[in-house]
Amino acid sequence: MSTRLCNVVVDAADPTALAEFWVTLLDWRVSHADAEEVDVVAPPDDGWKFDLVFVPVADQKVGKNRVHLDLSSASPDHQAAIVAHAEALGAVRVDVGQRNVPWIVLADPEGNEFCVLEQRPEYAATGAIAAVVVDVVDPLRQSEFWSGASGWPVVETTAATASLRSPDGRGPWLEFVRTGEPHRVKNRVHLDVAPLAGEDQWAEVTRLAELGARKVDVGQGSVPWEVMADVEGNEFCVLTPR
Repeated sequence: MSTRLCNVVVDAADPTALAEFWVTLLDWRVSHADAEEVDVVAPPDDGWKFDLVFVPVADQKVGKNRVHLDLSSASPDHQAAIVAHAEALGAVRVDVGQRNVPWIVLADPEGNEFCVLEQRPEYAATGAIAAVVVDVVDPLRQSEFWSGASGWPVVETTAATASLRSPDGRGPWLEFVRTGEPHRVKNRVHLDVAPLAGEDQWAEVTRLAELGARKVDVGQGSVPWEVMADVEGNEFCVLTPR
């Protein structure tokens, strides 16, 4: 048994407007929209296998997000063009302490940080999004937990990072980067996982708890998914089988 990654979920004051920013920036499309969520999907040949989901929340963003997206580029000119496009759509450059680095740190219209990377060989075949990046205290421990949660192997580790990749080698990396700041407030960006069709959601909840996760209450009420936190407190949802 196992779960698989199926969504990257973004809390938003205005899900429709924020989804439109990302649709236009990435040249993706909205696949579903109602009062509860707006779902954005990539073209079939992009390699991104999830939905990018925007959900309405009333609370304000507090501090730097612990989960963000890195965008890939194919050349210095391409990187500059992506940055210029993002800024024209309402993104702004932000300082998160990055100092002198070859990537550009931006924030979308609701303040969610993302990076436009310089050209890197490892991201040549990822599609528009190179990586989903999570700030963590212990990258190795987190990568081991998320390997069990996603079914993706840990393929690269350094003293400060650990990276997972889908077994088929397509789409974004899932990367854990060391930070000195522990999880303190509910994440504004989180991951969803789900069992495959015909498997048991609650058996998977139990399995993930055995790997170190725990159930948490973020005010979700009566819903068909289970809200959990990983070994460092980062919230995620276990959806019904699909």
